[in-house]
Amino acid sequence: MQTQTLAAVFETYFRILKCSLDSQLDRRNNPTNGEHMHHGFGLRPLLVPCLDGLGKFSHLINVDFMEDLLAHLQKLAAGDSTLKTRSGTCLQLILTVPERLRCCIVAFKIVRSNLDALNIDLREFFVQLYNLLLDWEPERDNHCETLAEALKIMLCEGRQHDMQRAAAFTKRLASLSLQFESAEAMTVLVTLKNLLQKYVKCRNLLENDGGGGSIGGTVAKYQPEASDPELSGALSSILWELALLSKHYHPAVSELADNIASMSTSHNRAVLSTLSPPDAFRTYSTKEGAFRPPIHQAKPTRKRKYNHASAVSFLSSEEQIKAVEDTDSVRKKFTTHFKVLRDIKENEILRRELNTTLSSLRLYEQYKARKSKKLKKVTSG
Repeated sequence: MQTQTLAAVFETYFRILKCSLDSQLDRRNNPTNGEHMHHGFGLRPLLVPCLDGLGKFSHLINVDFMEDLLAHLQKLAAGDSTLKTRSGTCLQLILTVPERLRCCIVAFKIVRSNLDALNIDLREFFVQLYNLLLDWEPERDNHCETLAEALKIMLCEGRQHDMQRAAAFTKRLASLSLQFESAEAMTVLVTLKNLLQKYVKCRNLLENDGGGGSIGGTVAKYQPEASDPELSGALSSILWELALLSKHYHPAVSELADNIASMSTSHNRAVLSTLSPPDAFRTYSTKEGAFRPPIHQAKPTRKRKYNHASAVSFLSSEEQIKAVEDTDSVRKKFTTHFKVLRDIKENEILRRELNTTLSSLRLYEQYKARKSKKLKKVTSG
């Protein structure tokens, strides 16, 4: 009964994958906009649950189906490729970036669950991941957990990579971290640190000399827009992005960037980081709207009020009498001082009023003198 149930489940999964390649190809005129999206994915709402199921039960898949299954996943991962239908017409695949990343994740889970029975080169899936990193937009592709899982499974937990490939992913991830939010930047930096810890020669990217490192590789100049990571020449570049990330507004991002930049280029194998990319994204995600981890505000320091009575109580009787007398004398002096100041201020006000009155009287006298002169002229004329 269990065998029949399992066979029926996998048959359903395989049918969904086949329909994703055949019946859905004829949607060239329907763009994958928000109107046709299903929870952030594209025109195939059954594809994502199908891929999740294949990844979960990958250890139960028959080895005979592995080759065809991986071929279908490779075609789906290349979501911008053109395929021919039975009628001979060329149609274009329409898949979102998260869906294509999930295809890569499932392929790696299947191969990892059957390492003894399979000897398959997953180079094409690395090429797809390398190109999908450029197409990833956090505002549009609201599935950063998928990206974090892909980085964990394909780069952090994968087999030993080619040195050029590891350096290419290191350089591209460092460049992309400049445009990400704090959670995505932490996810990328954790992956970058993991790669530099596993591949010591890639730490030559941290050196600030003319060629970027002591090993330039087969490509003399870095090609940032290359589609193949092994042909990008990333070993000829330097990780100048860490200098900018060290001034990031998030303290965890700046601290991790400084930590990566200060890694030694010696060949001592460092201990791998225990924080995985998905854990980093969940720890520093700001989906709830709050700053994570929260910033601990310093408690305000309250000034103690000076109590003269309590201070006097520790003195002896003679000292208390003297302190009280001194207080009374100081009070009298202050009273006299402020009284003098008040009198001076009042005198200044009165002086200003007196000056105003005197000036008005002078003007009136001048007016009277002019008026008398005019009368004398009139009478004499």
